[in-house]
Amino acid sequence: MPSSQKKYNTLKLTVGLLGSLVNIAYLVTLSLSGLAKSLDQWVNQLTANPYIAFLVFMLVIGSGNAVLTFPLSFYSSYILEHRFELSHQTFGSWVREGIKSLSVGLVLGVPLALAVFAMLRILSWWWWLGTAALLFFVSILLAQIAPILIFPIFYKFAPLEDPELRSRIERLCAEQGVNVSGIYVFNYSKDTRKANAAFAGLGRTKRILLADTLLNGFTYDEIEAVFAHELGHYVQNHIWKGIAIQTTMTFAGLAVVGVVYSYSLSWIGASSFDTLSALPLLMLWLSLYGLVIIPIGNIISRAFERSADRYALLDSSSSARRREAFISAMRRLAELNLADEAPNPVVEFLLYSHPSISRRISFAESLSKS
Repeated sequence: MPSSQKKYNTLKLTVGLLGSLVNIAYLVTLSLSGLAKSLDQWVNQLTANPYIAFLVFMLVIGSGNAVLTFPLSFYSSYILEHRFELSHQTFGSWVREGIKSLSVGLVLGVPLALAVFAMLRILSWWWWLGTAALLFFVSILLAQIAPILIFPIFYKFAPLEDPELRSRIERLCAEQGVNVSGIYVFNYSKDTRKANAAFAGLGRTKRILLADTLLNGFTYDEIEAVFAHELGHYVQNHIWKGIAIQTTMTFAGLAVVGVVYSYSLSWIGASSFDTLSALPLLMLWLSLYGLVIIPIGNIISRAFERSADRYALLDSSSSARRREAFISAMRRLAELNLADEAPNPVVEFLLYSHPSISRRISFAESLSKS
């Protein structure tokens, strides 16, 4: 099993890195080869409306990127998952889920892209400020509507019927004064053997989501330990802290990208921020910024995860039993999800959003000894 875990995660990370490199190479080629400029001229011959021209331009370059990255996406999300027996999804189901994801992406992404383009046209130098503010409001909106409008597109949700498990979860919530709109089970097993649990939503849409694979493969104590970790995120306001940190990074990052973009326009002979042929260059800077901040985001995420682990392990009248359940749950999750329990420390530092399973277990064991 350990060798399979190492191999699976190495392949996943390698394919992900290759996908990023392909995307960057594609954007560099578009920007510096003259292809973007030729496409710009062509779409402006089709229509005099700048927004329609923008949509056509983005459709063409987006389709090109999809064609180039499709083999890697298919290998990572379908072939690898079946090769390591993590998925039992049929090819037809994989295609349907892909169409759903594409449709949701278009419904959400097209209006957002048009809004950003409008800011490039209207706000000029200050486009980044308007874009960052827009992304902040969109992130809040999505956090609220995702559990009731987006998640049900992909999974079926039903109220948790198990009376004992419901009682345990409700007791944990009541102890912290946490009110939720419901505890739901979703059919994760339709696609995968992996297990998961989460708090989702904000305000009135706040709810608890449990994968059916978690209910079917774990003991009550283990599920309670996993949920206590998720409750720790909520009690310690990690959702709002994460939004605040993400917003700060977005404003700062877009400000830097805005400066770099403005100075690089002359490289391709562009005269304004909203020049269509310059957009691949803007996307390139955004992509590079996204790669640079991955380790920073992961450092913050791991700190949140360690804090939630500490909450789950210490905030209990039966701490010893909770720690034993937590350790067994971590081992079971590692087995089910083929998680690399002890990844290379450098890889973990750069790319892991959670502490490795071995670190989490060691932390729980250290509490048991103390």
